[in-house]
Amino acid sequence: MEYLPSSKNPIHSQRRRGKFYDVSDILAQKPSTISGEDIQFFEELDLVYRTMCGILYNFVPLSGHPGGSLSSGRIVEGLLYQSMDYDFSKPDIDINDMICYTAGHKAMGLYAMWALRNELIRIANPGMLAPERRQLRLEDLLGFRKNPTQGTPLFEKFKSVSLDGHPSCIVPFVKTATGPSGVGVPAAFGLAFGALDMYPENPPRTHLLEGEGGMTPGRVYEAIAAAASAQLRNAVLHIDWNQSTIDSDRCTAEGDKHGDYVQWDPVELMYLNDWNVIFVPEGHNYHQVLTAQKIALSLQSDMPTAIVYRTVKGYTYGVTGKASHGAGYKFCSPEFYNFIKPFEEQFGVMFPRFAGDAKNPVDVETFYWNTLLVIREVLEKNSFLPQEAAKRLALSQDRLYSHSRTHRAHAPKLANIYDGTVNLSAMPDDIRLEPGTSTTIRGQVGKVLNYLNKKSNGALVATAADLFESTSIAAVGKGFSDGMFNAKTNPGARLVPVGGICEDAMGAFMSGVSSYRNHIGISASYAAFIVAMEHTAARCHSIGQQNYWERTGEPMHTWIMVNGHAGPKTGEDGPTHADPQCLQLLCEDFPSGKLITLTPWSPDEVWPLMIEGLMKRPAVLAPFVTRPAETVPDRVKLGLDPAIAAAKGVYAFRRANMNAREYHGTLVLQGCGVASMFINGVLEKIDKAGLNMNIFYVASTELFKLLPEKEQEAIFPEHLRTHAMGLTDFTLPTMYQWIRWNEGLNRTLHPFRHGHHLSTGSAEKVLEEAGLHSEGQFKEIMKYARMIEKMNLTKPQTDSVKAEEKIRSNRGRQKSKKTGAGRINHEKQTKLQRKNTGTKSNKGINRNKKAPNKITIKPGPGRPRKNKLVRPIIKSQKSKKNKTTKKIKPGPGRPRKK
Repeated sequence: MEYLPSSKNPIHSQRRRGKFYDVSDILAQKPSTISGEDIQFFEELDLVYRTMCGILYNFVPLSGHPGGSLSSGRIVEGLLYQSMDYDFSKPDIDINDMICYTAGHKAMGLYAMWALRNELIRIANPGMLAPERRQLRLEDLLGFRKNPTQGTPLFEKFKSVSLDGHPSCIVPFVKTATGPSGVGVPAAFGLAFGALDMYPENPPRTHLLEGEGGMTPGRVYEAIAAAASAQLRNAVLHIDWNQSTIDSDRCTAEGDKHGDYVQWDPVELMYLNDWNVIFVPEGHNYHQVLTAQKIALSLQSDMPTAIVYRTVKGYTYGVTGKASHGAGYKFCSPEFYNFIKPFEEQFGVMFPRFAGDAKNPVDVETFYWNTLLVIREVLEKNSFLPQEAAKRLALSQDRLYSHSRTHRAHAPKLANIYDGTVNLSAMPDDIRLEPGTSTTIRGQVGKVLNYLNKKSNGALVATAADLFESTSIAAVGKGFSDGMFNAKTNPGARLVPVGGICEDAMGAFMSGVSSYRNHIGISASYAAFIVAMEHTAARCHSIGQQNYWERTGEPMHTWIMVNGHAGPKTGEDGPTHADPQCLQLLCEDFPSGKLITLTPWSPDEVWPLMIEGLMKRPAVLAPFVTRPAETVPDRVKLGLDPAIAAAKGVYAFRRANMNAREYHGTLVLQGCGVASMFINGVLEKIDKAGLNMNIFYVASTELFKLLPEKEQEAIFPEHLRTHAMGLTDFTLPTMYQWIRWNEGLNRTLHPFRHGHHLSTGSAEKVLEEAGLHSEGQFKEIMKYARMIEKMNLTKPQTDSVKAEEKIRSNRGRQKSKKTGAGRINHEKQTKLQRKNTGTKSNKGINRNKKAPNKITIKPGPGRPRKNKLVRPIIKSQKSKKNKTTKKIKPGPGRPRKK
C-alpha cells in the first residue's frame, strides 16, 4: 500500500525570528547606491589582490589554496574597506570589529589581502601603521609557508615572519588559529559572545568567512544553533558558496539537484536555524556584494545574520572548481604568466621571467622578491589606490570611535584573578575542607570556579554537554542570573548552552571566549568524550595563544576543559564512559606550559592545583575529576604532607630512609581511584610491615615539569625512577615519565593490565576487576618489595639496565628470608613454618622466644616500634635427596643461565 505525503509544510516559518532577503530583488526595487568611483577602486584593488594570490602560490612554490582565496576576495575587500569599523593602527584593541577566517584554507588570501592593505597605507599614510611587529608587510610574504629556519638571504635581511599554512595569531587582527574542519566557526562565535558580553549596547561585530564545505562538520551545526539560541546579534557569517570542496563540485543541494555531501543549501540551513539570511546570487558583483553587507549592518534584529554569496572557486584563475582547491599552475609556467598578464596590461608593466635554477631556493627567493617589487612600484606610482584605501580606513576609524564603545556596568574584570590577591595560601573559608567530611572533587572544582567568578565580576563563562549539574559546573553561575545565557532576555547568566548534548562545538566556542581576552571559557563533560572531541580545538587554541604571546609578549589566556567522571570510578556507566584512556590524550601531549593536566585524588587538593594551574597561564587547563563523593583525609593523622604540596605536581606520601640496611622500592601513584584505595587500605599495612619505601603521588605532571630541575630532583630524585613501580587510574603510557625500566612497567598496575576493557559495576568492583583494589595493590606491592630487597638498592641506582640484570641474576637463587616481603607458598604453609636455615647474617632479626618458629623485624631508623610484623620463616629451597639448590626454569624470552 502506498501512502500519500502530507500537504502540510513541516517548516513552521511563523516561528522564525530571522528574516530572508534576496539582494537581486532589493536592487530591482531600488538601484544600487555604489558609485562608479567605488567600483573602480574595488576592481583595481581586486586585480592586484588576485595577482598577488597567483604569485604566492607560484613562488612558495606550488603550495597553498588559490581556489577559495580567489572566490572570497571581493567579500573580504568589501569588509575591510567599507563595512567594518576598526582602527588599523591598533589591531589588538577589543573595540575593533573582528574578521575571522574560519575557512582556514583561505590563508593565502588573508596574507595577500593583509600585505596589500599594509602596503597601501605605508605609501599613503605611514602614520596610520601599527608598530612593525603588529604589521604584515609585503616583505613578510617571503615567509609564506616557510619555516623560521628558512635561512635564505632576503628572508633573513627583512626578518620576514614565518606565515603558517593556515591562519594563526602571529598575524595582526587574527584572534584565533583556524584551519581544522569546523573549529573556526564556533571559536568565532566565542569571540562574538565575548564582545557582546562586554559591550552589550553597541557590540563590536564578528565577521566570519566560511565556505559551504566547511559547514558540513557537525560542530558547525551545533555552533550555528547555539548562536541563534543565545541571540548573538553581532555575529555575521559570510558564506562563500562556490559548491566546490577538495573532491566534489556539488557539495550541497542546489535547486533541483541533490548534493554529494548534504541535502541542504546554505540559505536553507541558516534560515532553518533562525538566522537572518541575505542571498547574493552574483557573488562577484560588487553592487550585490556591497549592498548585501550594507543591509546586514542596517538590520534592527536580535538574531545573527548570514550572507550567502554564490561564487566560483578559482575565480578568474583559469583552474576552477575542486581542481583549484590546493593546486594551480606549474612553477613559472606560461599559464602562470598568462594569469598575471591582466595586471601587466592594466598598469603597463612586466613581471620578470624566471631564468634561474628552480631547485635553488636562493634563486627562487630572488625572483619572488623582484616580482613583488613590481607590485610595490605600481602602487607607489598609482596614487589612486593608496589614497582611496587610506581614506576608507580613516573613515572606518572615525566610525569606530564615534560609537564610544565602553564596557558595561559591572563588566567582567579578569585582571582581578591575576592581581596577586588570589594565591595558594589565601584559601577562602568557604573553600576550606575539614578532615573527615565528604564531598566530590567535581563539586569542589565548581566551588573554586564560582569563587573566582564572583571575584572577577563574572569573567568565567561555562558550558557543558547537557551535564551542567552532573559535572557540577553549574556552580560557576551561582550568584549570577539563573538559567542559560541569552543576549536579549538573560544577559547576566554565566552558563551558555552550546551543542546540546555534544562536546564538539562547545570547546572551540569557549576557546574563542578566552581568545577575546576578557574571560575564561570553561567546557565540561565526561572525560571519555570531551578529551577526544575537543583535542583539535585545544591544539588550535594553544597554537594561537603561543603565536600571540610571541608577537605581543602578552600572557596566554586560559580555557578550562573540565574532564568529568574520569577513570574507573565511573564504573556503573560501563567502559564506554568510565574511560582510563583520557589522560593519555592530553598529558605531555602539548609543548611545555601550553596545556596543564591536573589529577587530584582528594577534594582538598583542588584549590592548590586549580590556582597554581591558572597562575602558570597555560592556554588550556585540564583538571581530571571523578564522580563519587570522597572523604577528606586527615593528613596529620595519616602522616601526609598538607594538600598545598600538590601544587608542586608531585609530592611524597612516604620517604624511604636510603641509609637503612633494607630498602623496598619506590611507588608512584596517579588517580583518585588507586590513591583512595591505597590510602584507605594499603598505606597502613605498609607501615605495619615496616617496609622502607618511597611513595609519591602525581597531582600534575606538567606542573612538576615546570619546576626548576633542582627542585624536581629534590622532590623526586631521578635515580628512583629506574627501579620504581606505578599504580594508576589511567593507561600505562602515562607512567612512562615516572617508571624508567621494563620490569617496573611490567609490574605497574593500570586498568588495562589484564589486556581487556573493564566491565560495569560499582567503583570498588571495577577497580577489583583491574586488580587496583586495596587487596590487589598490597599483594603486588609486596611482590615488588621482595624483588627490590634482593637487589640491594640502598645506594642510588641510576641504571635501569643494571637493575634489570640484578633481577635476572637473582632468579633461581635461594629465596631471601630477611623481611615480610618474602613470598609465601600458601599451599605448603605448615611445612614452611620452620626455623631459618639461611646462611646470611641474621643481624637485625630477633627471635621470639614464645614463638620460636617465627621472627620479627627490627624497626629501621625512624620507624616506630609498634605493630611489629610477625611472619613465618621461609623454608629453604634445597632438595632432600641431593641437598642441592633446585634450578628454576627461565621465564619466556629470558636467557638460560649456564
